[in-house]
Amino acid sequence: MGLLALILAGGRGERLRPLTLTRPKALLEVGGKPILSYVLEAVRSVGIREAVLVVKYMEDAIRFWLKDGSSFGLKVSYVRQEEVRGTADAISSALDVLESREEVLVVHGDLLISGEALRPVIEEHEKHKPVATLGVVEVKRPSEFGMVLTEDGWLRDLIEKPSKWEWRPLANSGIYVLSREALEAMREVKPTEEGEYRATDVLKGFAQKGDYVRVAEIRASDWLDVGRPWDLLEANERVLKSIEPDVRGDVEPGAHILGPVVVSEGARIRSGAYIEGPAYIGPGADVGPNCYIRPYTSVGAKARIGNACEIKNSIIMEGTHIAHLSYVGDSVIGAYCNLGAGTITANLRFDKANIKMMVRGRRVDTGRRKLGVIMGDHVQTGIGVLLMPGVRIWPRCWIGPNLVVYKDVTEEGTFVLLEQELAYREAGAKPT
Repeated sequence: MGLLALILAGGRGERLRPLTLTRPKALLEVGGKPILSYVLEAVRSVGIREAVLVVKYMEDAIRFWLKDGSSFGLKVSYVRQEEVRGTADAISSALDVLESREEVLVVHGDLLISGEALRPVIEEHEKHKPVATLGVVEVKRPSEFGMVLTEDGWLRDLIEKPSKWEWRPLANSGIYVLSREALEAMREVKPTEEGEYRATDVLKGFAQKGDYVRVAEIRASDWLDVGRPWDLLEANERVLKSIEPDVRGDVEPGAHILGPVVVSEGARIRSGAYIEGPAYIGPGADVGPNCYIRPYTSVGAKARIGNACEIKNSIIMEGTHIAHLSYVGDSVIGAYCNLGAGTITANLRFDKANIKMMVRGRRVDTGRRKLGVIMGDHVQTGIGVLLMPGVRIWPRCWIGPNLVVYKDVTEEGTFVLLEQELAYREAGAKPT
């Protein structure tokens, strides 16, 4: 019996809010496809034919989109996690359907990966047959990851989000091969103070006993943790770097397409539009006339980019309408939004410092000098709205005309208006 993939896709994606208030994080799209599709393609590319998805949050959306997995060449079944209580709990919830499996590949469902991220982990496990094999990847910011200490290819310790790190910055990748012994141990792990059951605590427990957990390094270029809103922009950039030109939609005379650009079937590129690849234009999208689509932009299905707009390094989701004279840069705009004429997203601070964003109640350095707005679904802006760098707007909010939005709007359905006092005088009256 071949290796089976267990894909963990039940999390709420709280750090990705407001985008995950209306969809599971695994279905967030980059380069025109949900993140989960890249995981499934990677699993299939290493010869795996069967996958079990652990689901919970908005599980119906995942089931409806993926169905039985046949579109990916996989046989897919589902397990429902009763409560989202950590990775060990998620794995434990699937043990009944995994009872005949001696080894299982476990993959987090919010990773942007290729088969090259899975292959070294599988090969290392097959070579040494340890209790478990952990994929690790070199990262730039150790304080944001679970970091590992190794010796001669064996795991020695695993430390969650250390404030200081003096060793080689190898992080837990969220990719494991687990033996039956490791799978059963997931039932026995003790919860953290926050009530979370972590698979990494199980691996750490084995590592403290000796040579039980093997480590396999994954190239950073083959792996990305899409855990925060700005990670979507990096994921989108990585995907678009590898696309090939494919123009199937209607491109009117006078439109210009440069470099690798995908224009999907049913899309319309109007005269005067200038699209600079790499870029993706989804099915039924309508672009132009006389607008500028800059590199690393994805325009979703049936989205509309109006006259004299400029879109740069952004994700525009399905059905969104960006009216004339607007600028969107380094931003993620949710589905079915309507941006009024002259809506501008600022994406650079005056002092050129990194932009910070609120994530789960804490102000976080994004590591990006350029970052615009993160906007939920069904948001509307009036004419002349200005959105400052790093602002988040919750779904179904209305932003009135001529407003400058400096801080997050974090209550769904809020109507933000600018109050002004008008003074009327008779013609020719002297000012007082």
